Amino acid sequence: MRIVYHLGAHCTDEDRLVRCLLKNRAVLAEQGIIVPSPTRYRQVLRDTAVQLKGQPASQETQAMLLDQILDSPQAERLVLSWDSFLSFPAWATQGGLYAHAGERIRAFTLIFPDYAAEFHLALRNPATFLPDLRGKVLAKRNEDILPGVDPFALHWSSVVRQILRLNPGVPLTVWCDEDTPLIWPEVLQAVAGHAPATELLDSDAVLAMIMSDIGMGRMQAYCAEHPPVSVAQRRRVATAFLEKFARNDQVEQEIDLPGWTEETVAALTHAYLADVERIRQMPGVTLIEA
Repeated sequence: MRIVYHLGAHCTDEDRLVRCLLKNRAVLAEQGIIVPSPTRYRQVLRDTAVQLKGQPASQETQAMLLDQILDSPQAERLVLSWDSFLSFPAWATQGGLYAHAGERIRAFTLIFPDYAAEFHLALRNPATFLPDLRGKVLAKRNEDILPGVDPFALHWSSVVRQILRLNPGVPLTVWCDEDTPLIWPEVLQAVAGHAPATELLDSDAVLAMIMSDIGMGRMQAYCAEHPPVSVAQRRRVATAFLEKFARNDQVEQEIDLPGWTEETVAALTHAYLADVERIRQMPGVTLIEA
């Protein structure tokens, strides 16, 4: 059995991926892919990682936990999703961007040392990520995470590098959150590992968030009459309809942070694109692109 860890990050997925896979639990189970409810594993995995203190779990502990998590003994692939695998939001910028992500993830994989692991992670432009992360933290009445933090010193490539270094040989798939509406079916397949021909419910749900209902209806009707013959063609069709029917309030984000200007946002965006290019070159990383 292979254990798949969907790592978030914060302010990218908001549990949409696991909710979609849970809606398709039955069809996935037919392929040996098990998607348990997060309530069955998030707290227990966190508690177990703390108790193990960096040591691998015994076979007895692994068996006990899998018995709690799994519905089926025939699992070939177990999907676990939690955006706080990397860190809790309040500590996401302390000492760097997810400065202890590699250690934390290693602690979680040591809970199941006898099983192959696989990681999946969405990246996001710090220019929009940091304001949203700050809002999430402040909403929980925690202290502001940005004072004293240099946004230009926060690099996703550093996060990826430490994950790979402390979890050698574990494949990592990443994608840019900004591309998610166009690549959502590929993201679902990468994480779930289902057969290519499998039809999933809500596979257009993320696209529907940024396209009007009229646009979605017309695009679906068009695709029914002219089924896309490739991933690239489907993306071209979606892009064409987005140009006409995008929800402007969803695709445009107003950024209002003390001291930030349009030049700050543009410079952060430029640095982010360069950082993604560095990640693309890293051995052991698969980048899903639009």
